Amino acid sequence: MPYSLPSFLVVSSLLFCLGMFTVLTRRNAIGILMGIELVLNGAGLNFVAFSRFLEPSQTTSLLSGQVFTLFIIAIAAAEVAVALAIILSLYSRMKTIDVDEFKQLHG
Repeated sequence: MPYSLPSFLVVSSLLFCLGMFTVLTRRNAIGILMGIELVLNGAGLNFVAFSRFLEPSQTTSLLSGQVFTLFIIAIAAAEVAVALAIILSLYSRMKTIDVDEFKQLHG
């Protein structure tokens, strides 16, 4: 079965929508972080799919989508490291990772 651009776009949009749903419905900080990762993976899949299926004259090079995706992966790894450090710090202070409980910290 040959793969086409619309099939990759459907999978990418499903990843993006599932990630947004997770971010908007979870109260657990780890669940929200996982949703953000799904959103970033959906965006990365879009970049790779467009760079693969568009004409070389329409993009700057064939590898531009892969390069953007590598940057997304690097940024996501840094984001996870910082977010987990913040979550661990808040857990040691508040003894919970429920984001509704973190509202007490401002003020």
